[in-house]
Amino acid sequence: MKKLLTASFFALIIGGMTSCSVQKQTSASKVELPNKKEVLEVSRRANQYFMNKWPDTGKDIVGKKVWPSNLWTRAVYYEGLIALYKVDPKKEYYDYAMSWANNHKWDLMRGTYTRNADHQACGQTYIDLYEIDGKKHPERIKNVKASMDSMIATPKVDDWWWIDALQMSMPIFTKLGRITGEQKYFDKNYEMYAYTKYKHGGNGLYNPVDKIWWRDKSFVPPYKEPNGEDCYWSRGNGWVVAALAKTLDDTPKSDPHYQEYLQDYKDLLAALLPLQREDGFWNVSLHDTNNFGGKEMTGTALFVYGMAYGINNNLIDRDTYLPVLVKAWNAIAKDSVQPNGFLGWVQGTGKEPKDGQPLSVSKEPDFEDYGLGCLLLAGSEVYKLK
Repeated sequence: MKKLLTASFFALIIGGMTSCSVQKQTSASKVELPNKKEVLEVSRRANQYFMNKWPDTGKDIVGKKVWPSNLWTRAVYYEGLIALYKVDPKKEYYDYAMSWANNHKWDLMRGTYTRNADHQACGQTYIDLYEIDGKKHPERIKNVKASMDSMIATPKVDDWWWIDALQMSMPIFTKLGRITGEQKYFDKNYEMYAYTKYKHGGNGLYNPVDKIWWRDKSFVPPYKEPNGEDCYWSRGNGWVVAALAKTLDDTPKSDPHYQEYLQDYKDLLAALLPLQREDGFWNVSLHDTNNFGGKEMTGTALFVYGMAYGINNNLIDRDTYLPVLVKAWNAIAKDSVQPNGFLGWVQGTGKEPKDGQPLSVSKEPDFEDYGLGCLLLAGSEVYKLK
């Protein structure tokens, strides 16, 4: 038994360290790509369910509190909707996004000069709509630009104390940097990213040994999961994957920090490879399979998005990652997206594995929007695979 356990442990370590060679046993050439029509059908079905349920884009979201509909959960949905629109340019998607932005007067949640990344997240879609219409309407980005400029005007860099914030705000800085050609946006983006990575919680929220991120300082050791491992939350790391993919998309390769972003992105994806469940999903706790282990759609979808983006842009090895992401996408399409478009196996809002539990195929989370955003981001990149 001891010999068997030792061999199994050694195989796991080798799987983590040399995942490329292990995964290449299933060559990408032998993997059947998801059918493009089916990918669109799944995305459209889930999106239509939501649009039918929420015809009024300005309507407040009523739960334990009353939230304006430009909060981060809804902002993530619109990020996904715009991604879908770019591969499936239906006017109804554009109109729905425009209605939402107009209802909020192209401003951020809690006002223009918020420093909170969750409140800024809606700015990503405002910028996208500005570009979609040929940059003819600068008023669409006036407020989000003023918000970022106000942050640049101060030396403060510690705002992103939770890793979700990276996805909510980093792409705004890099989009503005690309659009304006001003280096200040890229510089501030890195300064804040570096503080989160190296300083928050004492020594940063990134574990350079495991190549995975703690959600915030409350999860930095000595905090442990029930099995004694570090607590790495799936969706939190999914936000980092998405943040880095979007940052790489807009940051010039000549930028002094581009290579660091790229390496962090590659290292995180590699760390995820041996952690995928047999059914294609990832557990909510990446290093403790028994801590609410089971199917979960949002973290899985964000990992699919990041991997598909990497393949589509020749950043990661196709043979290594294609079998993994296809397995995950097929699992989402089969097990999460229901015939009426409802999304099952979605963990509700929170910050750790126990939040929103238990999950099921029929349980409605506290907010339905961000899970759909994650799905649409994934579907848009899977659709582009060749």
